[in-house]
Amino acid sequence: MPYPVVIGISGGTGSGKTTIADIIMDEIRDNITVITQDSYYSSFTHLTLEERHKINFDHPDAFDIDLLIEHLIKLKKNEAVDMPTFNYITHLREEKTVHKNPAKVIILEGILIFENQRLRELMDIKIFVDTDPDIRILRRIIRDMKERGRTLKSIIDQYYTTVRPMHIEFVEPSKRYADVIIPEGGSNSIAIDMIITKIKNILEKKTEVKQ
Repeated sequence: MPYPVVIGISGGTGSGKTTIADIIMDEIRDNITVITQDSYYSSFTHLTLEERHKINFDHPDAFDIDLLIEHLIKLKKNEAVDMPTFNYITHLREEKTVHKNPAKVIILEGILIFENQRLRELMDIKIFVDTDPDIRILRRIIRDMKERGRTLKSIIDQYYTTVRPMHIEFVEPSKRYADVIIPEGGSNSIAIDMIITKIKNILEKKTEVKQ
């Protein structure tokens, strides 16, 4: 197996990161795995449910970055990992994990993956999905109400108290570390085609070197 290509996909909440990751997976197909930063929230078992509701989940300190880095390094060494899962209702890490085998292409997706230098150094390609705020908040409202059982008021309150301020402080500035910036996410077919072509070229070169 050639040395894995690690692709970081970042951008604000609801920007279309998952859509782009899915398109890349469909095109590359074989030997690709996805690691999501949201799965690596720290364990907050020492806090009550009321206290956990007050956690700023859009701040870098909310994540177990050391574990995420450890898993990425193992995958780059062609070692399997067990990615944690996080319950967004209880705000706790669950006992079950998702087994991730090593692959030629590793996609790392998350809003704050470019904020951390150690994470950036593990990536071969860094993509920032740049989508207008009004579109992003509408997507977040639909997702959180459907998938996480949240009320409209709680989503709006969180957006103004943590999501928007953290986006301005951490997510937006991290855009400067991107190799490629994709406006409007998954609807930008030209940019996505260029990225897929680049990934395939890298894989071909790594295969030639391996041989």
